[in-house]
Amino acid sequence: MNPKRTVLVAVHTGRPAGVSVARLVVAMLTRAGLTARVLESEAADLSVETAETVPVSSQAASDTEMVLAIGGDGTLLRAAELSRPARVPLLGINLGHVGFLAEADPENLSEAVDQVVDGKYLVEERMTVDVTVRTNGDLTATTWALNEASVEKSQRERMLDLVVGVDGRPLSRWGCDGVVFATPTGSTAYAFSAGGPVVWPEVEALLLVPISAHALFARPVVVSPRSVLAAEVIGPASGQGDTSRAVLWCDGRRMFELDPGARVEVRRGSEPVLLARLQSARVGTGAGGAGGEGAEIGPPFTDRLVAKFGLPVAGWRGRGGRRHMPDGGMAERHAPMAVHQGTEAASQRDEEPGGDA
Repeated sequence: MNPKRTVLVAVHTGRPAGVSVARLVVAMLTRAGLTARVLESEAADLSVETAETVPVSSQAASDTEMVLAIGGDGTLLRAAELSRPARVPLLGINLGHVGFLAEADPENLSEAVDQVVDGKYLVEERMTVDVTVRTNGDLTATTWALNEASVEKSQRERMLDLVVGVDGRPLSRWGCDGVVFATPTGSTAYAFSAGGPVVWPEVEALLLVPISAHALFARPVVVSPRSVLAAEVIGPASGQGDTSRAVLWCDGRRMFELDPGARVEVRRGSEPVLLARLQSARVGTGAGGAGGEGAEIGPPFTDRLVAKFGLPVAGWRGRGGRRHMPDGGMAERHAPMAVHQGTEAASQRDEEPGGDA
């Protein structure tokens, strides 16, 4: 007999809509025969007697099948702190703006929960970063991040003096507001706001993005996932007494103060974050999170970019599609002749890569 399946539900209880959606999700999971688990810190607001309650700790998601986060990207980042140590997938139901981490919206809530119950989801690994802080050679902090680790000035009116390096070699010294070390998942978060590139989530790389750097060379840098990125805080000992002290933020949730002379190192994380990706309704696959070959998951990352930033896409024909003309008419699109043999489905998969940040 299979053990009872358990799903941990984490929610932004500060939003009335989040509480309502969470109660509905717990009810749906319970009716389907699954155990819903909630956090002690959220149980009073949710008031769901059918749910199991656990303390907030790194063990909260132990023995669960999934962590289901209801809220914005901030809620998902908090939930990732629970799913990662348990090595279980994270599924987000978005209540904020168009998010890159969330997989479902309230409008398709029932379908999303049904797919979880039926096991119609795939599990995708997302690269993380491990972060260490040393001061005068002594290890003072260790942490991790899914999106980014950022070294920032702690005083608004003062500039931060940093030397950044790659693989043990100095790259440049900047007077700046800080520097962002990001994963591909985080490329559309803080790194994007700082002027970094958009990196598709399946690409394996690390990003280094300066924040308002006063220098001739202050471009974003993309390096190998095997590289080690570093930032050293220059302080009064180097004759820079009017520069700001620094802080380290990881995913905007964990903060560490950095003394002058502190060195922050960022490398590929030892443990990824697992994201649950719902399968397209038209793809029939088996249960238990194991999809058939070529199972389509979505929406594709490209579609998320278009929706997030309102990108203009009028005129795109696509495979076998029609073009909308300025006068309201339609123009036929003639698909190019296939050069290589293969099924139509395979060709479509090549054009529409899955994944999102």
